[in-house]
Amino acid sequence: MNLYFAPLEGITGYVYRNAFHKIFKSNIDKYFSPFISPGVNQPLTPKELRDIHPDNNKGIKLIPQILANNPDDFLLASTYIRDLGYNEINLNLGCPSGTVVAKGKGSGLLADTDKLLRMLDKIYEKTDMEVSVKTRIGKDDPDEFPELLEIFNRFPIKELIIHPRIRTDFYKNTPNMEMFELAYKESKNPVCYNGDVVDIDGFNSIAEKYPDMTAVMIGRGFLRNPLLANELINENVDMKLIKKFHDELLAGYEEVMSGDKPVLFKMKEIWCYMMDLYKDSEKIAKKIRKAGKLSVYKEVVGELF
Repeated sequence: MNLYFAPLEGITGYVYRNAFHKIFKSNIDKYFSPFISPGVNQPLTPKELRDIHPDNNKGIKLIPQILANNPDDFLLASTYIRDLGYNEINLNLGCPSGTVVAKGKGSGLLADTDKLLRMLDKIYEKTDMEVSVKTRIGKDDPDEFPELLEIFNRFPIKELIIHPRIRTDFYKNTPNMEMFELAYKESKNPVCYNGDVVDIDGFNSIAEKYPDMTAVMIGRGFLRNPLLANELINENVDMKLIKKFHDELLAGYEEVMSGDKPVLFKMKEIWCYMMDLYKDSEKIAKKIRKAGKLSVYKEVVGELF
């Protein structure tokens, strides 16, 4: 069963991916980029292009993800992405952000099934790329999913990646496994599970219950415990790898960013997830949060390690 790294906006960009892949590269089959949101006159921003450019993702199987609510924007962006050498792209129908949903994008598009159907129809008619779909089970109600699944079954979707929550759940409440099982049994396309897999037991439970899935996608589980990628295949889980990963990541941000402030912002965001690895470290966590200079930050983190 394949293992995918889910995208998290603002975190899992190419600097993070490169550091993670260098230290924990044993079994991530695909990384998905944070979403690209194409505009009418600008299919990709310079930042988005930099993030997915092959020169910044060497040795990594990256699937660019597009957030759009009309097929023309999607197709225009996919043409630019194809010309970079990619042959697979992902459509984001899962983002629950209020600003995204208000524009009818991400999980907001799930509420307008007629528009979704027309969009998918044109995308799959016109594209020469493989297109996977990452979706939630509805915008406001899980009962929306049977109709959505019927729509998805009309198209040759590379993979249907399902986060079994509705938009209003965000990342809370329990994943709706009843609706996921419906997709597992009735989907005409390959199915991938995404949601709340944070340890070996969670992964094994999903993999054993749904053995015919193509993949499991993990996001926050890897952020909280980067060693999980190795744990899943009984590879090296020495905590010293966390320091190596941290140092690689820090060096990457220092190389591409100017000044202490943006680098500290990135590293503090990472520690919001990783600090759970270090029990009884609240005093250190407070020092990390308060650090205003990289020199102070490095001293504090050195104390932690």
